[in-house]
Amino acid sequence: MQKIKQSIVAGELKPGERIPSVRDLSTVFGVNPNTMQRALTELEREGLLYSERTSGRFVTEHTEVIQTMQKTYAEELIQKFLNQMYSLGYTKEQVAKIIMEVKQ
Repeated sequence: MQKIKQSIVAGELKPGERIPSVRDLSTVFGVNPNTMQRALTELEREGLLYSERTSGRFVTEHTEVIQTMQKTYAEELIQKFLNQMYSLGYTKEQVAKIIMEVKQ
């Protein structure tokens, strides 16, 4: 599920794009089709995918949903980075200084 989410957020799967079938995805990820079905249903509940009965599943065309998920991912990555830096003994100021140095 995370890999599919990440592919949507990163733009690898475009809005409106049809995703592979449950069977194909379960083969690719090496999971049981029932497990993949549950994962895709959860992504539908989150608004990242939608189903059309005879056509399959598609990436949402609501870009605000994707942008919200993208922001959430970014915040999680930043928080993990900060936690790791703090665990190494860096202060906020030192982290900011390192970021500015690397940015240049």
